[in-house]
Amino acid sequence: MAAPAMWQPQEQGLREICTLLEAHISPNSDQARIWQQLQHYSQFPDFNNYLVFLLARGEGKPIEVRQAAGLLLKNNLRTTFSSMSPSSQHYVKSELLPCIGASNRAIRSTVGTVISVLFQIVRVAGWIELFQALHKCLDSNDLDHMEGAMDAIYKICEDVPEELDVDVPGLSERPINVFMPRLLQFFQSPHASLRKLALGCINQYIVVMPSALYMSMDQYLQGLFSLAKDPSADVRKLVCSAWVQLIEVRPSILEPHLKNVTELILQANKDSDDEVALEACEFWSAYCDVSMPPEGLREFLPRLIPTLLSNMVYTDDDESLADAEEDESFPDRDQDLKPRFHASRLHGSETGEDDDDDDAVNVWNLRKCSAAGLDVLSNVFGDSILPTLMPLIELNLARTDDDSWKERETAVLSLGAIAEGCITGLYPHLPQIVAFLIPLLDDKFPLIRSITCWTLSRYSKFIVQSLEHPNGREQFDKILMGLLRRILDTNKRVQEAACSAFATLEEEAAEELVPHLEVILQHLMCAYGKYQRRNLRILYDALGTLADAVGAELNQAKYLDVFMPPLITKWQQLSNSDKDLFPLLECFTSIAQALGPGFAQFAEPVFQRCIDLIQTQQLAKIDPNTAGALYDREFIVCSLDLLSGLAEGLGAGIESLVAQSNLRDLLLQCCMDEAADVRQSALALLGDLSRVCPIHLHPRLQEFLTVAAKQLNPQSVKDAVSVANNACWAIGELAIKIGKEIAPVVITVVSCLVTILKSPEGLNKSLLENSAITLGRLSWVCPDIVAPHMDHFMQAWCNALCMIRDDFEKEDAFHGLCAMVAANPSGAVGSLAYICQACASWTEIKSEGLHSEVSQILNGYKQLLGSGGWEQCMSTLEPAVVQRLARYGKVIVKNDLTPTSEKAHTDGQVVCATWASRMV
Repeated sequence: MAAPAMWQPQEQGLREICTLLEAHISPNSDQARIWQQLQHYSQFPDFNNYLVFLLARGEGKPIEVRQAAGLLLKNNLRTTFSSMSPSSQHYVKSELLPCIGASNRAIRSTVGTVISVLFQIVRVAGWIELFQALHKCLDSNDLDHMEGAMDAIYKICEDVPEELDVDVPGLSERPINVFMPRLLQFFQSPHASLRKLALGCINQYIVVMPSALYMSMDQYLQGLFSLAKDPSADVRKLVCSAWVQLIEVRPSILEPHLKNVTELILQANKDSDDEVALEACEFWSAYCDVSMPPEGLREFLPRLIPTLLSNMVYTDDDESLADAEEDESFPDRDQDLKPRFHASRLHGSETGEDDDDDDAVNVWNLRKCSAAGLDVLSNVFGDSILPTLMPLIELNLARTDDDSWKERETAVLSLGAIAEGCITGLYPHLPQIVAFLIPLLDDKFPLIRSITCWTLSRYSKFIVQSLEHPNGREQFDKILMGLLRRILDTNKRVQEAACSAFATLEEEAAEELVPHLEVILQHLMCAYGKYQRRNLRILYDALGTLADAVGAELNQAKYLDVFMPPLITKWQQLSNSDKDLFPLLECFTSIAQALGPGFAQFAEPVFQRCIDLIQTQQLAKIDPNTAGALYDREFIVCSLDLLSGLAEGLGAGIESLVAQSNLRDLLLQCCMDEAADVRQSALALLGDLSRVCPIHLHPRLQEFLTVAAKQLNPQSVKDAVSVANNACWAIGELAIKIGKEIAPVVITVVSCLVTILKSPEGLNKSLLENSAITLGRLSWVCPDIVAPHMDHFMQAWCNALCMIRDDFEKEDAFHGLCAMVAANPSGAVGSLAYICQACASWTEIKSEGLHSEVSQILNGYKQLLGSGGWEQCMSTLEPAVVQRLARYGKVIVKNDLTPTSEKAHTDGQVVCATWASRMV
């Protein structure tokens, strides 16, 4: 039987596709129309054949057209290869292989990219010929063939390294076992491109560490040492990258060589190529992060610290230098507006700290990496670095001429970098440091003014702690006024740094800001009138942080008249599709919570706007044309969070607004949204509304409960733990308000909560606390349902209760504990020691009723067990726990009755008699 004829393109079709690709790469063409035509051609079954033909055999065609054909082929193969006919699949694969060693480097690179994508689809077993072709090219000694093969292997290693470390039918060895010796040989190649690709390939395996690399580790490390001084900067950079990866994931491998490696890294940190120096600089943070013995670095500190400081000086080509020249008259560009990410409301979370960022342009560079390295070193070595560092800082600060401003700026940055790690040594000198920094807020160079703002913010906590020291308040006032002055700076970079620094100071100072509120608001609102869009976002954050810091103190007419009218005006000016609404919504959330009932006068239009935004976006999701907006779920998330803020601030005062709206139905939709952040904020609002106006949830109560309960199954918890956290909290809040109406979901919810409490590994603290509280609340309102199952979870539950701080939520949980034990005393006997530990975890139970209940339970068990059984239980507890139990009546600890314990003893006898009858 004759072999099937090889596919051949039609000349006309080839010309048409070439013309289309030429237009596609032309910057002046109608890209939308051309893309539409390309999509039309892609419907033809042999379109990919044309593309691979152009890439592989398009001699005489422009290289750019052949590359475009290859890149389009790559994208097509991702989605269509599996549906292509076997003959077309075979044709594409067979045409690519001869081009691995194409004479043109751009074509070789494109072919390598296509091969890597196709390999991800078919793997080694589906393309044995590729493995054979690569092996042949590597052994050819032809540079084009070797480089082409190495390029393809590198891209495969980068995308799916594990796929070369598998057993393949028909091959005697795993592919990586065959390639590894050859890759290591290329370390000695005279061609820099091959050294670079070989090292890049092997570096991809440091994390997965196949046996082929592990068994060749000595040879690999020897190769790294030999390449450390390679003439190619690309190779030197990869050597540093290898050391960094090894110290991060395989520190034990480096330990015997650590001194030599550290010496090489220190030299590389001074490399004339900034990218090599940057990669080397990553080593210091990586070393400290994996908790390597710090003594291994100590001897290098006298040389390392000056190197870091030297690299922290702005280079002449740093983009920040040009940006720093822009004053407020320069309009913001679209690229100036950094992407923003709203953090959905999470009940029980602690406020996280924003990452410090002293540069507006978020490009990681040697300067920032060096400052981060100094920060990490200061946290590891503490004050011991000061004798080396401080003389260098003082030397730079003493250089007062204009030409040395960059060195002075570096000195200020250094003081900020070590603020946390070296505070013990610096604290006695804090007044002098601050006194030196404050005049720099008015320096003629904007980057010195901006870095001074940042550095002062790094000392905010310690400055506030020093308020009661001599001159502490004077120092605080000077910093406060200095930052406020810089908030009104004419330089946009300084405005940003000052606003961010002031927000940090606000968080630390809290109520200490109250005497200064008037002047603070005057400055912030003056800035509000002059800031452009980017810095306006930061100003909203500063205003929201102020509201969080001073709370109800802001609720005075003289303050409201200053800041609310401009905010309301802006609120009215922005359309429902303007993303500048996001930071304003967040700001209003903080203000509403701070003002409490005082926000009522502004609440109605704000509430209605949130409802409108949610409705518009839910419609836009289905029909953007009718909605008049493109779907962006962040509008929904921010609106839900602001409604939560209103519920928290207004309390029952929000009831009339909820009653006149369709919020209930919108909220139920949001609770079922496929996006986790929407569900997270929706469930937070569900919990807040449960607290203040549960009656308006009632018509759809069981639907809310069912949806919330679904978020607690194990898979949902794994997929979206923050959603589960809020669902858990909301169910607990509903339980308190609706009582036994929650009964239909109790068993479902309890079984999920028990799973969480019994497997706490990897779960956040907030979810564990809320699970324990909600389990207690359900037990309180439905003890008859929960109590029969208590022996399954009592120990894990009590362990979780021990971790919760004293507050009303913990009180609710213990009411549930008492109710369950009263309903089923025998079910808790086996867990009595755990119950005692939970009861001892209180600092103080402020509720007399709950204190009495807990006393009754413990005394009841003592009577029930008799002195022998009780003493045996007490002997299993830590002495400190036994001592804390004494607060529930001395009868718990001692057998003798004292006058102060008679009441508890009497109550205990009553409870004991009841339990005894139940246990019988």
